Amino acid sequence: MKEIKTHQEFDEAILSTKPVVAKFYADWCPDCQRIDPFMPSLEEAYKEKMDMIAVNRDHFPELFGKLDIFGIPSFIAFQEGKELSRFVSKLGKSQEEVEQFLGQIVAVKGGL
Repeated sequence: MKEIKTHQEFDEAILSTKPVVAKFYADWCPDCQRIDPFMPSLEEAYKEKMDMIAVNRDHFPELFGKLDIFGIPSFIAFQEGKELSRFVSKLGKSQEEVEQFLGQIVAVKGGL
Protein backbone atom coordinates (compact mmCIF):
# COMPACT_ATOMS: atom_id res chain seq x y z
CA MET A 1 0.00 0.00 0.00
CA LYS A 2 1.50 3.30 -1.05
CA GLU A 3 1.98 5.71 1.85
CA ILE A 4 0.96 9.25 0.89
CA LYS A 5 3.62 11.80 1.87
CA THR A 6 2.26 15.07 0.41
CA HIS A 7 -1.04 16.72 -0.45
CA GLN A 8 0.04 16.69 -4.10
CA GLU A 9 0.56 12.92 -3.98
CA PHE A 10 -2.94 12.46 -2.57
CA ASP A 11 -4.52 14.77 -5.15
CA GLU A 12 -2.73 12.97 -8.00
CA ALA A 13 -3.55 9.49 -6.66
CA ILE A 14 -7.30 10.09 -6.50
CA LEU A 15 -7.37 11.39 -10.09
CA SER A 16 -6.73 7.86 -11.38
CA THR A 17 -9.18 6.35 -13.84
CA LYS A 18 -8.90 3.15 -11.78
CA PRO A 19 -10.66 3.28 -8.39
CA VAL A 20 -8.35 4.25 -5.53
CA VAL A 21 -9.20 3.24 -1.98
CA ALA A 22 -7.61 5.43 0.66
CA LYS A 23 -7.08 3.94 4.10
CA PHE A 24 -7.07 6.70 6.69
CA TYR A 25 -5.28 5.74 9.89
CA ALA A 26 -2.93 6.79 12.70
CA ASP A 27 0.06 4.96 14.17
CA TRP A 28 -1.32 5.26 17.72
CA CYS A 29 -4.77 3.87 16.83
CA PRO A 30 -5.35 0.31 18.18
CA ASP A 31 -8.20 -0.37 15.72
CA CYS A 32 -5.90 0.68 12.87
CA GLN A 33 -3.22 -1.73 14.08
CA ARG A 34 -5.78 -4.54 14.23
CA ILE A 35 -6.46 -4.31 10.48
CA ASP A 36 -2.77 -4.20 9.49
CA PRO A 37 -2.28 -8.01 9.44
CA PHE A 38 -5.02 -8.65 6.86
CA MET A 39 -4.68 -5.55 4.65
CA PRO A 40 -1.82 -6.95 2.48
CA SER A 41 -3.90 -9.99 1.48
CA LEU A 42 -6.88 -7.77 0.58
CA GLU A 43 -4.64 -5.45 -1.40
CA GLU A 44 -3.26 -8.44 -3.30
CA ALA A 45 -6.76 -9.84 -3.94
CA TYR A 46 -8.02 -6.54 -5.39
CA LYS A 47 -4.86 -5.19 -7.07
CA GLU A 48 -6.20 -5.68 -10.60
CA LYS A 49 -9.40 -3.80 -9.82
CA MET A 50 -8.21 -0.91 -7.64
CA ASP A 51 -5.21 0.80 -6.14
CA MET A 52 -4.84 1.37 -2.42
CA ILE A 53 -3.14 4.22 -0.61
CA ALA A 54 -2.56 4.99 3.08
CA VAL A 55 -3.04 8.43 4.64
CA ASN A 56 -1.79 9.09 8.17
CA ARG A 57 -4.18 11.27 10.13
CA ASP A 58 -1.37 12.93 12.07
CA HIS A 59 0.32 14.13 8.86
CA PHE A 60 -2.86 15.49 7.21
CA PRO A 61 -5.34 16.70 9.88
CA GLU A 62 -6.80 19.35 7.56
CA LEU A 63 -7.54 16.71 4.90
CA PHE A 64 -9.45 14.68 7.49
CA GLY A 65 -11.51 17.76 8.32
CA LYS A 66 -12.14 18.54 4.66
CA LEU A 67 -13.32 14.95 4.03
CA ASP A 68 -15.40 14.78 7.24
CA ILE A 69 -13.49 11.83 8.66
CA PHE A 70 -13.91 11.71 12.41
CA GLY A 71 -13.10 8.06 13.10
CA ILE A 72 -10.24 5.81 12.13
CA PRO A 73 -9.54 3.50 10.50
CA SER A 74 -11.71 4.69 7.66
CA PHE A 75 -11.79 4.01 3.94
CA ILE A 76 -12.88 6.22 1.05
CA ALA A 77 -12.89 5.14 -2.59
CA PHE A 78 -12.15 7.74 -5.26
CA GLN A 79 -12.04 7.73 -9.03
CA GLU A 80 -11.12 10.61 -11.32
CA GLY A 81 -11.05 12.92 -8.31
CA LYS A 82 -14.58 12.09 -7.16
CA GLU A 83 -15.66 10.15 -4.13
CA LEU A 84 -17.31 6.84 -5.02
CA SER A 85 -18.07 5.44 -1.60
CA ARG A 86 -16.94 5.51 2.02
CA PHE A 87 -16.64 3.23 4.99
CA VAL A 88 -16.17 5.81 7.73
CA SER A 89 -17.04 5.28 11.36
CA LYS A 90 -15.49 5.43 14.80
CA LEU A 91 -15.81 1.65 15.16
CA GLY A 92 -13.13 -0.95 14.51
CA LYS A 93 -13.38 -2.85 11.27
CA SER A 94 -13.16 -6.60 10.63
CA GLN A 95 -11.57 -8.23 7.61
CA GLU A 96 -15.04 -9.25 6.42
CA GLU A 97 -16.35 -5.67 6.66
CA VAL A 98 -13.39 -4.22 4.76
CA GLU A 99 -13.66 -6.94 2.11
CA GLN A 100 -17.39 -6.28 1.75
CA PHE A 101 -16.64 -2.57 1.19
CA LEU A 102 -14.01 -3.38 -1.45
CA GLY A 103 -16.45 -5.77 -3.14
CA GLN A 104 -19.04 -3.00 -3.29
CA ILE A 105 -16.55 -0.74 -5.09
CA VAL A 106 -15.93 -3.47 -7.68
CA ALA A 107 -19.69 -4.03 -8.09
CA VAL A 108 -20.39 -0.29 -8.50
CA LYS A 109 -17.71 -0.02 -11.16
CA GLY A 110 -19.04 -3.05 -13.07
CA GLY A 111 -16.25 -5.44 -12.12
CA LEU A 112 -13.72 -3.44 -14.10
